[in-house]
Amino acid sequence: MVGFRPGIARCRRLAGRVSGLAMAMGLLVAACGPGHMASDAGPTAGATAGASSTAGPSGGSTADCDSVTTCYTPQQLQVAYGVRPLLDRGINGQGETVVLPELAESQLNPPGVTDMRQDMAAFDSLFHLPAARMRVVTKLAGARSPWLAFGEEVLDVEMVHALAPDATLVILLLPSTSLDNTKNAVTAAVASLRLGSTEGGVMSLSAAGQIGGEHCVSRAQASSVNAALQTAASRHVTVVAASGDIGAVAEPCDVYGALTGTGTFTPVKEVNLLASDPLVLGAGGTSLTASHATGAWQGETAWGLPYGYPGSPFQASGGGFSRLSPRPGYQDGVPASSATRGVPDVSADANGHTGMAIVLSDDGRTMVHNSGGTSASAPIWAALIALADQYAGHRLGFAAVTTTRRSTTSPQGTIPRNSRPRRLPATGRRPAGIPSPAGAAPTPAFSSRCSPGAPPHDRRASGLRRTGSRDDCPR
Repeated sequence: MVGFRPGIARCRRLAGRVSGLAMAMGLLVAACGPGHMASDAGPTAGATAGASSTAGPSGGSTADCDSVTTCYTPQQLQVAYGVRPLLDRGINGQGETVVLPELAESQLNPPGVTDMRQDMAAFDSLFHLPAARMRVVTKLAGARSPWLAFGEEVLDVEMVHALAPDATLVILLLPSTSLDNTKNAVTAAVASLRLGSTEGGVMSLSAAGQIGGEHCVSRAQASSVNAALQTAASRHVTVVAASGDIGAVAEPCDVYGALTGTGTFTPVKEVNLLASDPLVLGAGGTSLTASHATGAWQGETAWGLPYGYPGSPFQASGGGFSRLSPRPGYQDGVPASSATRGVPDVSADANGHTGMAIVLSDDGRTMVHNSGGTSASAPIWAALIALADQYAGHRLGFAAVTTTRRSTTSPQGTIPRNSRPRRLPATGRRPAGIPSPAGAAPTPAFSSRCSPGAPPHDRRASGLRRTGSRDDCPR
């Protein structure tokens, strides 16, 4: 999910629809002004941009990255999060499918709305990645030009492709009005979960398919979403959702109105749905520092100000405790836990000042922009789970238990056994990074510990009701 800098959404023609909570700030700026133009002599596949710099952008500046010398490259992110050794072994997502619900666009308007095929071709060419395997599903939202994409969609597909380059990407188009109000959002979320879970083994929800704060929904609406998630779990599908970008404050119920200035936004301290449902792997955000010479992981902290935008909704990783769902068994024993579901479960880089380079194409010109927000975190984890599914030889399904129960703990949160420790601030809400890939991909641990997923036997994770059982792995 993402916020907008004040006024940026209005730069885009309001005849279209703003695509999302989860757009990185640099991509949004692209709708109003030129971005950094990449030369034809871009970096090679093995190149590490900015070799003269040994630390990531978070080392000293809060300015957005906007080039391959200040943003991380896909190769650097692969190294920082331990994916490179897996790729070298052929664990690259081949045979796996990641489904990405996105809003349908109606009119080409570069650099705000671009052709995703051209964007991905430019991304692959610039970073010497294999051609992306993509297809579009239009059953829920017909489109005359199904490949048109706002920056949100580009962020999602390029992020998954960077870490799982051989995975198939299914773009599931939703109506452009899906974020206009809660009723539309719930309808779109349920429809995308039911259809999307027939299309692939992993779903990543950044903006489209999300709903907003828990107070936006009725108990009946929350139950309908949970029922759709139970269906996805029964199909052995892992659903990953961004936790939001306003810290302890929930996203607005009327996302479109709040972001364009045509509605109101009253801050409410709570978590967001879908990430707060116990059947979802909620993805929060960190600020990653890695070497621009080697990609080596150097440090990671919870993402928030000053690496955000004061006065905008884009300030910090979303997190807190649910008002709707009791604590599921897989969170029993987690330090600082509550009687209710804690969010997020996992995290990854969401800092727009230290994000991975995203590539847009405009009439043959290639533009590089930053990525950020928990819209970047969610597809990172979706890609990792696709790698885990391939490693295991079967879908893992519901994966939250394997990333929280199987961990060592610290006063700041839980950290995977195979991750390097990193500093997280002690706050009154759940930290942003619980846990992050932090230096070593967790996919072998995922794949060896759990059998194919189904709805977890812990009934506290379904039907919004509490019982006393719990399991360490879904089965």
